[in-house]
This record gives sequence, C-alpha cells and structure tokens, in this order.
Amino acid sequence: MHEQFSNALRAEVLTQALPYIKQYSGKTVVVKYGGNAMIDEKLKSQVMEDIVLLWLVGVRIVLVHGGGPEISDLMARLGKKPEFVDGLRVTDKETVDIVQMVLAGKVNKTLVNLLECNGGKAMGISGIDGRLIEAVAKDPKLGYVGKITNVNIAPINDLLEKGYIPVVSTVGCDAEGNSYNINGDTAAAFIAGALHAENMIMMTDIAGILRDRDNPETLIPQVTVDEAKELITQGVVSGGMIPKVDCCIEGIERGVKKVIIMDGRVPHAILMELLTDEGAGTMVVAGGEV
Repeated sequence: MHEQFSNALRAEVLTQALPYIKQYSGKTVVVKYGGNAMIDEKLKSQVMEDIVLLWLVGVRIVLVHGGGPEISDLMARLGKKPEFVDGLRVTDKETVDIVQMVLAGKVNKTLVNLLECNGGKAMGISGIDGRLIEAVAKDPKLGYVGKITNVNIAPINDLLEKGYIPVVSTVGCDAEGNSYNINGDTAAAFIAGALHAENMIMMTDIAGILRDRDNPETLIPQVTVDEAKELITQGVVSGGMIPKVDCCIEGIERGVKKVIIMDGRVPHAILMELLTDEGAGTMVVAGGEV
C-alpha cells in the first residue's frame, strides 16, 4: 500500500512540475554555486543531481562556481595566511596561482566529474579559456583581485549548442597575460547578463533576503531592483549580504529576467524554485511584474 501511494505521489509531483518544465525547456539558467553551500559532500552530490535533472528536461544550465573555503584550506596547508579587505581576498602573485590551481583545477574538475557520474554531459572551463572573463586590477592594495572589463560569451554558447553543461571557474585574465581572482557572484551576474538568461540562481548559506536577519520567517519572497536598493539604504540588507544583493541587481540591469537568492544547503532548493508554485528564496525582478 505504501509503495502504491509513493508511486501515485511521484506521478502527481511530475504532473504538477510539467508546466514549469515547459516554461524552462530551451531557456538558459545560470546557477552560481560555491562557498559555504559547497562544503557538505552529500549535499554537493545532490545539487549536481538536480542540475542534471534540469539539463535532461531541456534547461540550458550554466554552472558558475567559487571555492573560497577550499582556497583558504590549501593556503593554510602551504603556510600562507589568508587576508581580507572589505570581504575581498588580498591576492598576491603566489595566492593567485593557488586560486587558479584550486578553482580551475580541483573544484572545477570535481564538479564536472560529479555531473558526469550523475548522467550529465559537462565541460569545465575557466574565465581564462577563450578570454571568457577579461579583467583589470580592482584596487592595487588587493593585488590580483580582478574587476571585470569584458565577457566573451562565445565559449559558453558553443558548449551549450553542443549540449554540454558548461562549468565555469571564476578566474580572469588581462591583455598582458596576468591572472585575476574574480568574485564568483559578480562573474555569474556578468555571464548571466551576457547570455540574457531567463534566470540566475545564487546559492548561498542563507534563506534569502530577510526583513529580520535573525528570523528566517521574515523572508521577503520578491523584490524589485528599486526595492532592493531601498533595503540596502535602510540597513535591512547589511554586511556580507550587500555585495550579494548588489550582484542580483547587476544581473537584472545586465539583462537577466529574474535573479533568485536562496539557501543552497536546503535539499533540492533549485528544483523547488524552478519546478513548483512555491519557489524558494527571494526573487529579484526589474519592475513590479514578473
């Protein structure tokens, strides 16, 4: 009896998901994944399963990832102390080499491998490949921390056309051949904008924008760009959330239809957002209507 109920429930869930599958099939969705949402190995594997499921039903998924904790971990093992100014990692020449090794090597290939093991077809590239992310130094005191000057979206489009899930590590380059550490949220916003993505999903370690940051029940389900800017002015959005919300705004202003900021630690959060009525997290949109 339990098995029958279970199968009936599965069928019901699939039926309810159908309008959303139709809505997103053939559309481009950029997922920013990294930081603390990435630490739990079981959860990481589940997120990759969800991405493969979306890819299998025809969503053109682009996965943009960071890997701050893994960078700090390798730096510690090499006896190098991480240093931050205004939330940005100070990056000397040795550190940018470590960033490139961890992001373009270890983290990128681990995610590609997980996607492939779950039945997906993935290809990993960095922002240096095809000069995808061009950058200059953001501030001399930060060293090789990059400010994006241009995004050459052709390598991602080529991979999407060939049916791959592009997995992008956020390292940039300049005309002189220097490498730069690029903020993952900013890179995702620029890439999603250049792709005119239907949706950009930012997986973080909080539920979304909260009216009271100590109370998850005060989640704000939807805001316009103007409302988001006002929440920053009022101090409702503060601290480390300011750059994240700024990146949501950046994405919308660059041509993304909607941006969702959500807790990447919640199982199947991406599927809840894209394939159910309820959604997950906070949606940022250009104007009053979606």
